[in-house]
Amino acid sequence: MRQFSKKYVCIKKDREFRWLFKNGSCTVTKAFICYFRENKRRNNRLGIVAGKKIGGAVQRNRARRVIREAFRLIEPELASSTEKRYDFIFVARSVAVHMKSTGILKLMRKNIPGKLAQRSDS
Repeated sequence: MRQFSKKYVCIKKDREFRWLFKNGSCTVTKAFICYFRENKRRNNRLGIVAGKKIGGAVQRNRARRVIREAFRLIEPELASSTEKRYDFIFVARSVAVHMKSTGILKLMRKNIPGKLAQRSDS
């Protein structure tokens, strides 16, 4: 039986969320807002926020689950494209509840790697 190993660590502390909101770069899509900043760790770190404006607990959990799955699929591409590791915070928007993980994955592929490339050049 294969063991599932996470390639990222979850961001859980409020001060880390606030620090990343204040000091991180931002990209906006119709399904989520992504804040990111380079870290000095060996793994990417992920935090997901879903506010009450999205809906009830079921809708918020679905939005988090879909974003987490899309990030799990794109994370190996991010790791292979650059030696640097990043902290990511995804703020779910109400459209994310109605999207599938493949749709969110397309948005991530379109928006995030380009922003990371721009960030590392400067």
